[in-house]
This record gives sequence, structure tokens and C-alpha cells, in this order.
Amino acid sequence: MTTNASPATNRVRTSVLALVGDAVVVLAFAGTGREFHGEGNPLLGVLFTAWPFLAGLAVAGALPLVHRRPLGVWPAGVTVWLGTYLIGMLLRGATGAGLAIPFLIVAASVLGVAIVGWRAVAFAIRRRCRR
Repeated sequence: MTTNASPATNRVRTSVLALVGDAVVVLAFAGTGREFHGEGNPLLGVLFTAWPFLAGLAVAGALPLVHRRPLGVWPAGVTVWLGTYLIGMLLRGATGAGLAIPFLIVAASVLGVAIVGWRAVAFAIRRRCRR
């Protein structure tokens, strides 16, 4: 016997999955950047690099408008991207971490393409499956 979950339960599940997907993006971004620059201590180094962005993700991901359609490109994806990026950079600056112009550009671009992009792919897949 199977039971269908309520719409609220499905929305919470989808929100959690979206948050996990976004966290994977942030960790992959930090890990790739550290690997590219040949920086040591992979696990702790990645966490050290990622924490400001993960904090930004937590704040942006908690906003109610993100939970209405957590897999939506707009407003959820764009809100999460901008919140993750802006809060992450503010925290990096406040803690004395680097804010070089090339890093600002690369981070905005990579996080934007990845956070918004995976939602666009998920939307296309869901739309195709509903046909």
C-alpha cells in the first residue's frame, strides 16, 4: 500500500533536495578552485573556502519566496544565486579573505550558471516527464 504525500510534504522535500543540490554546487566550486590553484588540504581547505558561500546559501535558501517553487529558475534560482554570492563575498571580505576582481567575476559566473542552470535542467526534465 502506498500513500501520496501531501503537497506541503512534497514542497518541503523538494526544498531540501534543492538546498542539497545548491550545497553540492558550492562545494564543487570551492573544490575546483582549490584544485586549480594547487592548494593543499583538500577537505578542510574546501570547507574553509566554501563556508562563506554555504552561509549565504543558508540565508538565501531560508527565504519564503524560494520555497514556493524551489526548483524554479525565477525567483528561487536567481535569489539563491545572488544571496549565495553576495553574502559569501561579504563574509569573505569581512574575514580578510581575497576579493580579487577576477575571483569576483569567476565566482558570480560559475555560481550563477550552476545554481540557476541545474534548476533549468530540472525544470525541463520535469516538464518532459509530465507529457
